[in-house]
Amino acid sequence: MMATTNDLKNGMVLNLDGQLWSVVWFQHHKPGKGGAVVRTKLKSVLSGKVVDRTFNADVKVDVANVDKRNMQYLYHDGTSYVFMDSATFDQYELSEATVGDATGFMLENQDAVVAMNDGNPLYIELPASVELTIEYTEPGLQGDRSSGGTKPAKLETGREIQVPLFITTGEKVKVDTRDGSYLGRVSS
Repeated sequence: MMATTNDLKNGMVLNLDGQLWSVVWFQHHKPGKGGAVVRTKLKSVLSGKVVDRTFNADVKVDVANVDKRNMQYLYHDGTSYVFMDSATFDQYELSEATVGDATGFMLENQDAVVAMNDGNPLYIELPASVELTIEYTEPGLQGDRSSGGTKPAKLETGREIQVPLFITTGEKVKVDTRDGSYLGRVSS
């Protein structure tokens, strides 16, 4: 499918020089003299590398066909992560590179969106936040404020995040999946 650079949107996946690139950011720019251009930040779907690229306005670009499917994370078999398509019940094995940092926020039977291109999984999208249990954290001392009021805590997935001093082992917390930041306690 072809589109022009004036049609770009965040999240759109482009096929440039045989590689897939996701549009992270774009801006239309009209300099004082010369033609209009479109400045973009593109993220490589496979490697995660981010590059800046400028296109002339109205240039045709190849838009990749990306099919986003709702899937359920089943289990990790040691080498790959197994997901099941919620509609067809087909199972897909995704490599650790495809899953990326999301492993620190995934529990078995959790829902995720898997982006596919020609039957090949490209990347996964988790909800903006997830609720996880603190597996271990040191007891916080109320008077200890030298570290800005936070301490490290290990989640049930194995990922380590920073939490406020009042959080204890066994509590459920809400975590932002984009940057791994603590969002708050979950009341049961």
